[in-house]
Amino acid sequence: MKASIVSIGNSKGIRIPKPYLEDLQIGKEVDIHIENKSIIIQPIKNNPRADWAKNFKKMSETGDDKLLISDSLDLDTMDHEWK
Repeated sequence: MKASIVSIGNSKGIRIPKPYLEDLQIGKEVDIHIENKSIIIQPIKNNPRADWAKNFKKMSETGDDKLLISDSLDLDTMDHEWK
């Protein structure tokens, strides 16, 4: 589909047809980035934790899930002051 660039104040924009917005479930915000000299516009996920299980599995497979602080650390016995 061909689209025209339109002026929006000091910026430029394009009009996205309503059926596209509905099909992609795009609301008021999108994620926009450049990839391989192309502008990528994606809907922002309503459930930000949806991919956590998949990502944690990938981290485990690549060995990137090591603890930063030992889980044997007993904070109750340490002399510390919470601020």
